[in-house]
Amino acid sequence: MIIDLRSDTVTRPGKDMLDFMTSSPVGDMVLGEDPMVNELEKKAAEMFGMEGSVFCPSGTMTNQIAVKVHTNPGDDVICSKPAHIYQYEGGGIAFHSAASVTLIESSFGLFTAGDVLSSIQPDDPHKPATSLVSAENTVNMGGGKTWDISELRKISDVCRDKGLAFHLDGARLFNALVKNNENPLHYGEIFDTISICLSKGLGAPVGSMLIGNSEHIKRATRLRKVMGGTMRQAGYIAAAGVYALENNIARLDDDHRNASLVAEALNDVSWVEKLFPAETNIIIFRTKDNVPSARIVSELHKLGILVLDLGNNHIRMVTHMDISREMTLRVAEAVRNIKI
Repeated sequence: MIIDLRSDTVTRPGKDMLDFMTSSPVGDMVLGEDPMVNELEKKAAEMFGMEGSVFCPSGTMTNQIAVKVHTNPGDDVICSKPAHIYQYEGGGIAFHSAASVTLIESSFGLFTAGDVLSSIQPDDPHKPATSLVSAENTVNMGGGKTWDISELRKISDVCRDKGLAFHLDGARLFNALVKNNENPLHYGEIFDTISICLSKGLGAPVGSMLIGNSEHIKRATRLRKVMGGTMRQAGYIAAAGVYALENNIARLDDDHRNASLVAEALNDVSWVEKLFPAETNIIIFRTKDNVPSARIVSELHKLGILVLDLGNNHIRMVTHMDISREMTLRVAEAVRNIKI
């Protein structure tokens, strides 16, 4: 039995989701005639109390469309140093939007309204014009850290006062909502645009949504076409997204509990130098200098447990809907039995 903890993107649709997908009506999405795409876009927008949404193949696309919606060439984007939009989207901010980036050094990818204020470029022709702030919740490279929504409100106030757009990379936003018992409508009040992934903790095989007001979505729909993101009979995969939103949100708490069990085991072993707080379904830890992360990865692989080596002696594990409690206990036991 293989236990794949490399990412929550490795899940496969279960029988109920597959049955829902294959029995769904479809049409031509580009002509606006795919009923499942239309239903998914309406459902996602309504969840956050926003005017519309656009269905895209990936979260990278929704994030990069959002950056382009909110910026002009030569503008500046504020985000944290480990932000996915900066670190893991192929230089898309530069490639698609010709924008520069001001990075905030912060703990676990979180920052404050004061950090934003001090990062806004001065009104100077020698400087780029700041036009967008982007936050990520949960923070992937922050070990699944969640934001205090009160701080997000403060940042939103700064953005509105300074005439800046505020985007949320919410690839794992539902993990944060479940963990903190939050209402998605409150996020719709805070942000100008929100990107959510259906293919991570929610278990759909593919797809992400960009949510915003009607003008932003009109522009985003055009940019999706420019970036090659329009599809035809996309209702089969949109149906998986509908199923995920209706059935797979509350169960995220199971993933969080499983991650806590693994984190407890890691906290007990001598070869771990630092363990990030495991708030949701992501566990990141650093091995001691004399214990190469590749060695731990190899030891776990021999036991059929797959994890991700992040480099610099950091390892990531991610629990998800295909990881049972039995599997989790096996991982915890394996971790405790590695003797260095």
